[in-house]
Amino acid sequence: MSSTNQGKVIVITGASSGIGQATARLLAQQGAIVVLGARREDRLIELVHQIKEEGGQATYVLTDVSQQADLTRLVALARQQYGKVDAIINNAGVSELSRMDELQIEDWEKMIDINLKGVLYGIAAGLAVFKQQGFGHIITIISTSGIKITPNQGVYAGTKNAVRTIHEALRQESRGKYRVTGISPGMVKTDFVAQLKNEALKAAITDQMDTFGLPPEAVARTVAFALEQPDDVEIGDIVIRPTAQD
Repeated sequence: MSSTNQGKVIVITGASSGIGQATARLLAQQGAIVVLGARREDRLIELVHQIKEEGGQATYVLTDVSQQADLTRLVALARQQYGKVDAIINNAGVSELSRMDELQIEDWEKMIDINLKGVLYGIAAGLAVFKQQGFGHIITIISTSGIKITPNQGVYAGTKNAVRTIHEALRQESRGKYRVTGISPGMVKTDFVAQLKNEALKAAITDQMDTFGLPPEAVARTVAFALEQPDDVEIGDIVIRPTAQD
């Protein structure tokens, strides 16, 4: 398919499943070179093989976004191997949902490390390259959590709203040098709740996903749309949710 994403070098975190995987495949089909990061090497190997079988270009680096050095290495490899980095997509995230009074402090710290610090590390790695080359696009997959506050999502939504604030500050500071886009999906059919300890909550959310959740490809198309815009057009924020979602 013809796209202005042809030839772009795009780094994607959390690329081994769900939205990250769907985005990697779509962008590669549009002619972009995708540099993929995630913690599950077997899935990354399979995805890179699939993309190449479909005629695309892809490579990967094992990446834990809670480790700043991993993000630096991922983005540096993209530039060293392909000469530039057009965009970084901060997609990696984790949901550890629970009531505040359950005091799941380790889960809180995990969400802060991945959902917040991981995005900051991605932004830092991207900006280090963008400042040198004079252009770049930061896209972060955020969430509708935090736009609407609900029980069990206090810390999770808090990390997402922190990212929204950081994005807006970066947008204003960039003054047109870099583009900054936040994409907030609602219910999407992914492994979002696979690790939840509360079985009743997991079952309820899984039922909602099965009933009306969006396919990850819908979010991937939204990412591609933001990337395709001319250099003087910035898509700041997009909310994408199922029509049936409250």
